[in-house]
Amino acid sequence: MQESREVGATADFQLMIKPGGPSCNLRCTYCYYLPKERYFTNGGTKMSLGTLEELTRQFIGSRDRGTVSFAWQGGEPTLMGIDFFRKAVALQGKYRRPGVAIENTLQTNGTLLDDQWCQFLRDHHFLVGLSVDGPGPLHDLYRKDRKGKPTSGSVVRASRLLRNHGVEFNTLTVVNRENARHPLQVYRFLRNVIGARYMQFIPCVEPRDFESVPPQRWNVEALPSLDDPEARPDAKGSFVTEWSVDPEDYGSFLIKIFDEWVRRDVGKVFVINLEAALGSWLGLPSSTCTFADRCGNALAIEHDGSVYSCDHYVYPEHRLGLIHESDLIGLATSDRQSRFGQEKADGLPNACRECEFLFACHGECPKNRFLSDPNGGTGLNYLCKGLQRFFVHIDPWMRFMAGELRAGRKAENVMERSSFRHKAGGGRSRPPGLDRLRP
Repeated sequence: MQESREVGATADFQLMIKPGGPSCNLRCTYCYYLPKERYFTNGGTKMSLGTLEELTRQFIGSRDRGTVSFAWQGGEPTLMGIDFFRKAVALQGKYRRPGVAIENTLQTNGTLLDDQWCQFLRDHHFLVGLSVDGPGPLHDLYRKDRKGKPTSGSVVRASRLLRNHGVEFNTLTVVNRENARHPLQVYRFLRNVIGARYMQFIPCVEPRDFESVPPQRWNVEALPSLDDPEARPDAKGSFVTEWSVDPEDYGSFLIKIFDEWVRRDVGKVFVINLEAALGSWLGLPSSTCTFADRCGNALAIEHDGSVYSCDHYVYPEHRLGLIHESDLIGLATSDRQSRFGQEKADGLPNACRECEFLFACHGECPKNRFLSDPNGGTGLNYLCKGLQRFFVHIDPWMRFMAGELRAGRKAENVMERSSFRHKAGGGRSRPPGLDRLRP
């Protein structure tokens, strides 16, 4: 039953759109979305034009100002074909409202991109997210096609096509057990070969059998502790999959990239993980949902019009409703969705509440909170050790950059200071003159 709302009400929320559902031409080992096919057995996983129009009408209608961002994801959204997206753009024009800007983003593995696709993306100002996990041997380890063949060559070709056509793009890298051990190799490949100037690094964290036993049904009494070998990906009989990143490796990965970035790339290369951290040191709300104090404003919509609480929670118990039967704003602002978002803050273990970096982390993503708290509670994040190491390492430099920005100067000034430290061969120094920030 549709929840009531005021006529003319608007809401600010994000929407990840899955026009082809979990359908994909790749078979990435770590893919958490491909198994979702089990939930869609009604014949086909392609969004109808009727559903596309209803989605477009309601989503644009959810704003009376600002920007409506259509985030096309998958699976692999380019499997829908270019004509589907031409229709999507035409419908956006049909329902466009005064004072409301419309933008499109497309997350793709890049293997199906060609000149025609890139020209379309350029003409309609799509921002493209290109999935790439590093140089060939690292990328191809877990990202193969349905025949088991490597895909790195296709991704490099796609990056060249995007650059040649002037398509704005960024890279999304899944940090897994193997590439986490080669941070500079990954970062320099993205910067120098792919030509990325905007990067995001997503940790691969998957409890074993996570699809058959989703987070909300885990037996919390059986959760491993922070120091339990069963929680490590290299342990026999591990609680997590063998391709999940090791928490301490993830921390080291971010630290090594930060050290390279802070010496030479500030203001030239934008790493979302680092930009989000700087925002936290400035006392700003997190620009990413993983480090926000609460979640719930980033919903997912499937090909059939089903709306879910989150892209990582496409399970029957988190299905909010169907846009053909319920109002999208009503689903996004429902008490049920509000409770889902608030649970992130309410579920923090004492270890998080007492942590000096709570302002920057807020317990990270709830889907990764499956360790027991050293104080006897539950819900500690699997990545906790690595993230703590990372925050301790970047703290003096983040405080320095925050101070520069507050004084009306540039964050890039940190490069001169960090280069001096690097040339001097000194240990970890702390830029003077700034007290620890407490946003």
